Amino acid sequence: MKIALLGNPNSGKTSVFNQLTGLNQKIGNFAGVTVDKKSGILKSSEVPHEIIDLPGIYSLYPKTQDEQVVYDILSDKEHPDYPDRIVVVVDASNLERNLLLFTQVLDMGLPITMALNMTDIADKRGFVIDLDKMSEMLGGIKVVPIVARSGKGIKELIEDIIENKPRPAAEPFMGGEFDEGQFLIKDVEEQKSRVENRYKKINQLLQFVLKRKKVEQSIINRHHAVDKVLTHPVFGYAIFFAIIVIIFQAIYAWAEWPMDLIDTFFLEASKWVKMTLPEGVLTNLIAEGIVPGLGGVLIFIPQITLLFAFIFVLEESGYMARVVFMMDRIMRPFGLNGRSVVPLISGVACAIPAIMATRTIDNWRDRLITIMVTPLMSCSARLPVFTVLIALVIPDKSIGPFNLKGLTLFGLYAIGVIAALLAAMVFKWIVRSKEKSFLVMELPLYKMPRWTNMGIILWEKVRLFVFDAGKVIFSISIILWVLASFGPSERIEEAVNELSKPANPTEEQLVEYNQEVASTKLANSYIGILGHYIEPAIRPLGYNWQIGIALITSFAAREVFVGSMATIYSVGENFDDENTLLERMRSEKNRLTGKPVYTLASGLSLMIFYAFAMQCMSTLAVVLRETKSWKYPVIQLVYMTALAYLAALITYQLLS
Repeated sequence: MKIALLGNPNSGKTSVFNQLTGLNQKIGNFAGVTVDKKSGILKSSEVPHEIIDLPGIYSLYPKTQDEQVVYDILSDKEHPDYPDRIVVVVDASNLERNLLLFTQVLDMGLPITMALNMTDIADKRGFVIDLDKMSEMLGGIKVVPIVARSGKGIKELIEDIIENKPRPAAEPFMGGEFDEGQFLIKDVEEQKSRVENRYKKINQLLQFVLKRKKVEQSIINRHHAVDKVLTHPVFGYAIFFAIIVIIFQAIYAWAEWPMDLIDTFFLEASKWVKMTLPEGVLTNLIAEGIVPGLGGVLIFIPQITLLFAFIFVLEESGYMARVVFMMDRIMRPFGLNGRSVVPLISGVACAIPAIMATRTIDNWRDRLITIMVTPLMSCSARLPVFTVLIALVIPDKSIGPFNLKGLTLFGLYAIGVIAALLAAMVFKWIVRSKEKSFLVMELPLYKMPRWTNMGIILWEKVRLFVFDAGKVIFSISIILWVLASFGPSERIEEAVNELSKPANPTEEQLVEYNQEVASTKLANSYIGILGHYIEPAIRPLGYNWQIGIALITSFAAREVFVGSMATIYSVGENFDDENTLLERMRSEKNRLTGKPVYTLASGLSLMIFYAFAMQCMSTLAVVLRETKSWKYPVIQLVYMTALAYLAALITYQLLS
């Protein structure tokens, strides 16, 4: 069977999906749209029933793209994702609101089961629900009480899905024949009237099935007391600022040891390949291209894991919703909708799903502005670039309890936020609209994150990074190695012949001469020729031709910068000196001045460039798909590239 999972945002639908499918999940898009499609195979079943996680929505009235996708699937029996069964996840602690969507789906005449989630929270809040009575009043539908975060009741839900064949739909909740066009009504007043009538009947039902027992008010009071502090107009922002600083300190400090371990491992692997395999092109490809390319992917797993772990804790605990609520006050003057906060915060992880998340913004102007400025938020793809450059040029010192490197990383993310807000203010005056926008959202109760869910989510994020970004990095690393290892033979031979080989050289002189030969061959390879061609344009920023090559290749994906540098600085290496990539980059000299290439001025200039430059081709592609016009991605690419170049130029010229 094909089983659709549906529910309100914050109803615990994602936890139910994880419990039903485990790690057997995949992510794509629904046909013809950019809305995420998560699907998986139902575990504990001999038959491969497919679970489709539909977008979280409050109603079937299709006002947003998420709602439109759900309505299109449920209303069209010919749709490829049309389900045999529907499991609607309902928050037991907020029945009135959740039953709106449930009864709408019920009225569509579809086989439906209610997964009554968060029964533990409902119990703590003093709710007593008569499950049999509710099942009876909803036409005999199956009601399965569960606590998705702990797994309670999931076995019973799976058994219900497996053992019971698709049941015929219950009687329409609102009575009479179902009107297929009722959810497509454009008249606002008629929509309002229909919803009010539905809520009246829902409240009548709740009078029979829901009782309230006396509960200690102290539980609710504690949540309100915490909210008064965390959403305070002064202390709330200070606490959020402190949390972010601590997170970036932790990301840098905790990831340093495993990253060094991975770096050393791949250095030793390259050395082993050189020493063990016979000399030749294939050995050089493996040692100088493939192994460093793999290292350039895997070395950042510790930081990527930590970043997503912190984001998960903030979201699962309920704190992220408070951040959105607080930041709404700041967003308004910059021409952004309060809902813009969610895509902007998501942009810290990746701009692509963040831009897709703007579809929940009803106001077109606010949505467009959010799309145009979201790539300025520093995504996790920039994290590897920042990490390498910070390690190269920022001293390992502390300012009070904070490490200078961690503060630099925080500063780069803060610059992205400031740039996004200022750019939004500019677009606010360019893109005009009379339509007003509002923020309506739920502040969920605080709760402990479910650590098993975190394991599933972190595995998913790391897997996507390794296999999606990794494929790009790995492929480009091999292409770069080929371009860096070969070139016009006459040009290379002529350049090498111009070098003066010392007579009767000492071992040290011979090593220096061989390094000079390797450097000359690299400079006259195909990649070197291209690099020298673009070098005049980037020299005012403090960059050499190697950095120029990395700037071009990293447009495929920002993480490619590190893989490109690893490949470029590995070509011709014998790995006997056991220098890591950072040490090889640190020893790089400017061929014109003889001074180090990576100084504080050039390093900060490069960080600023990457903080502002367009993230990757994929981001432009998703902007095109969301706006359905080439105009907006072109404007985005031009203004971000110009901003990045100008800011990097000013940074280098001031500091040098």
